[in-house]
Amino acid sequence: MIVFKNIKTANGSIIDLTIDSQEEKIIEARGLLALPAVIDPHVHFRTPGMEYKEDWRTGAQAAIRGGCTMVFDMPNTLPPTFTVELLAEKKALINRQLKEINIPLRYELFFGADKNHLEQIPKAKDKVIGIKVFMGCSTGNLVMDDDESLDAVFSLAAQHNMLVAVHAEDEHLLCERKAAYQGSLDYAVHSQWRNVEVAVRAVEKAINLSEKYGTRLYILHVSSAEEVALVKSAKQKGLPVFAETTPHHLFFDTSAYESLHGRAVVNPPLRDAKHREVLFAAIRDHWIDTIGSDHAPHTIEEKAKAYGQCPSGMPGIEFVLPLLLNAYHEGHLQLDEIVSLTSARARKIFNLSSYQDWVIVDLHKLATVNDTRSKCAWTPYQGRTLRGWPVYTVLGDECYSL
Repeated sequence: MIVFKNIKTANGSIIDLTIDSQEEKIIEARGLLALPAVIDPHVHFRTPGMEYKEDWRTGAQAAIRGGCTMVFDMPNTLPPTFTVELLAEKKALINRQLKEINIPLRYELFFGADKNHLEQIPKAKDKVIGIKVFMGCSTGNLVMDDDESLDAVFSLAAQHNMLVAVHAEDEHLLCERKAAYQGSLDYAVHSQWRNVEVAVRAVEKAINLSEKYGTRLYILHVSSAEEVALVKSAKQKGLPVFAETTPHHLFFDTSAYESLHGRAVVNPPLRDAKHREVLFAAIRDHWIDTIGSDHAPHTIEEKAKAYGQCPSGMPGIEFVLPLLLNAYHEGHLQLDEIVSLTSARARKIFNLSSYQDWVIVDLHKLATVNDTRSKCAWTPYQGRTLRGWPVYTVLGDECYSL
């Protein structure tokens, strides 16, 4: 049994937190804070096929360091996860990798929507957390760019009570706009090419399909004020629409291209600074439900390539909670809003079974980001000094000292 003596909870109570464990330990935790462990509903651990960027051995270590004990992994791997056979193979590989490092990280998988494998969706209904739809091009080739296929996915999902998670960027508009920016070597044009209209058009279409079929819709990485307005309207109409944002859209804007260069290239792209405060306000007003790291590692060599060859995505799972705790100190968020954002809402949206994991936080610890557990070996938050850090992560009956 592990006991954290005199620890504070998010509601201000002082308790002795008891963890059933074979380990016998009493930890004097006065001055520390117990929060529900982080649920990260949006990661790319690159298995199978791209393990040189990340795998579940390194990804799990990064998750634990960030106070995260549950992740939802995306299907745009090599090969993509769009059949139940490929899904079973992926799970077996993940389980082997986690067993190697003896970290029983909790996980769920999204199933890839592919227009040539739609018959696979009903077969996967009890094996996945939801269906992932790429409405616009990103890493991999899982793009649903025709209305007939999109309708079919939303209809199937509703019939089988499955949630649809969308990467909401309109592929046709992206193709129309691409010529104007082709050949540019300025990384910042990424935010001009994939502008807010590209996202808005896709979000509108996804919400309309949710309304048409009654499909539960989870809009990934909401990045702009205009998307927030669409989500707000959908929620006010009573539609089953939920929204996620990311740490990079909360804590970076287009000015980051000046220092990060290709490392700032993500899909959807960074927005002008005015959108960041709208995102924080949407969290406080409950229009945005969750935060997903969109942990999408690439090697530093890949990210140093010229614009047009540089892949989109950045790592981030380790630093979601410290960034949010630092935002608490800066007055942007309350602790209960952080709990809602990082765990409580995800449990309800995704109907997760009950379990109790914890992250033990030193709310006043001041430290500078100077390393990462991710295999990609870099972080966009390098050099940031943050107040509020995990010091223990409790996963089941295991307690990891950080």
